[in-house]
Order: sequence, then C-alpha cells, then structure tokens
Amino acid sequence: MTSQIKTVFFLGLLTGLLMLLGGFLGGRGGLVFAFGLAMIMNVGSYWYSDRIVLRMYKAVPLSPGDAPHIHRVVEEMAHVAGIPKPRIVLIPQDAPNAFATGRNPENAVVAVTRGIVNILDADELRGVLGHELGHIANRDILIQTVAAVMAGTIVFVANILQWSALFGMGGDDEEGSNPLAALAMAFLAPIAATLIQMAISRSREYLADATGARLAGNPLPLAGALGKLEAAAHQVPLKGSPATENLFIVNPFHGRGAVSLFATHPPVQDRIARLHAMAQGN
Repeated sequence: MTSQIKTVFFLGLLTGLLMLLGGFLGGRGGLVFAFGLAMIMNVGSYWYSDRIVLRMYKAVPLSPGDAPHIHRVVEEMAHVAGIPKPRIVLIPQDAPNAFATGRNPENAVVAVTRGIVNILDADELRGVLGHELGHIANRDILIQTVAAVMAGTIVFVANILQWSALFGMGGDDEEGSNPLAALAMAFLAPIAATLIQMAISRSREYLADATGARLAGNPLPLAGALGKLEAAAHQVPLKGSPATENLFIVNPFHGRGAVSLFATHPPVQDRIARLHAMAQGN
C-alpha cells in the first residue's frame, strides 16, 4: 500500500507541473490540453512506461544461451527474494550500467548494458544484479519508471514553452500573459521535476544497496562495482535521455542538461561507505 500511495502522490506532483506548463503555454486551453495529456501519460505510464524506456534504449532480450551466468545468478537471487525471475534484456551500449523496470515484480525487467560485463568480475556483477532485484523486491520500479517518463514529458513541454516565450507566443492575450513568467516557468519546471525524482530515488538507492548486498551474500563486491561504474560514467557517455537517470544504478549523465543540475542518486562514496560498514557488521 505504501508504494501505491507514493506512486499516486508523486504522479500528482508531476501532473501539477505539467498542467502549470500547459497554462503558461496556452492559457485555459493549454491547461485543459495539459490535463488531458497528463491523464493519458498517467495511464500510459502505468501500463507502458517500461516498454517506452526499453525501446528508448533499444533493449533486446538476453537469452540464457547468450548469458548463462547472468540468468543463473538472477534466478537464484530472485528465489531468495521471493519474487518471480524477471526478464533480462541487453542495452547495446558500451557505457557500463544497469537498471530495473516494470509495474510490479510479475512484470519486471532487468536491463544491463553491453559495457557492464566488460569491466565487472563475476562477484561484482552479482552485486549489481542483486541491487536491481532489490529495487524489484522493494517495489521501487513502477514509480521510478513512471517518474522518468513524466519528467521527460515535462522537459519536452518546457522546451516548447521556452521558444514560445522568447517569440511572444502562447497564453491568452485577454489573460495578460507574461512572457518573462512563462520563460521562468520553462526553466524551473525541469528542475522541479528533477527534485521530485530526487525525493523518489535517493532513499530507495540506499535501500536497494542493502537489499542487494544481502541477496548477493556479500556487500563488498557491490561496493567495488559502484566505484568502477562511477568512474566509467565519467569516461564513457551513455546515449539517452537525462530524464531517465533515476533508473540507473549510477548516474550516467553527469553534468548534462537542466535535468542534471541536481543529482537523483546519493553520492557513490556514501553508498560505498555504507556497504563497507554493513560488511563489518555496523
């Protein structure tokens, strides 16, 4: 029930942002349009947000024959977590990273990039997979995926509003539209969407680390994996939308765009320190 309440609450905040943008863009007509768009996005996000994100990253199924170790480890830890084995897909990119998505454990997907298997050893990869299964077991995946899709929509509408404000378009003249206020809203809305993603993601990352470490049987390989992935994220860029950064185990879009002004992930060094403390029994 807690996960469902959080989903409704944060969807409400993102919907409110989208409606504000619509109002600035087109007055009463824009407000009605944004409300309709928000309703479509809310329903569509619930049922299709995972497909949208996987299609965005051109994910393809990863068969047991292609990756027997990954399938074996995921099946084993899913059994320990008491959840169905999720589908496993491959993102054909060299940037090393991973995420989980889906509306519930019965429809969950774990996505790994091609690059992650090149830099992590077997134990570190087990730790990462445990982290993603932790998100699934803790029922984080729906709200994180929906937030990513909704934030992407807000950024898209905000970009339209920026151009409309700069060229004096948008709003109802009889309502005294203010181009400066519209321009300010266009810049502030993506930041607000990111702050909402931060509220969703930060505490859930710590919890997924702890859950994943327990599933993997040892916190230290996950700590080592986080250090490697964080370093690689600065060197090998991921091609995709910064609005989806909250999905990944480490932020793959350091310093890119307005949506990345605030980190949706807690500092990796803090996460590593917590895992080391967990290993020491503190």
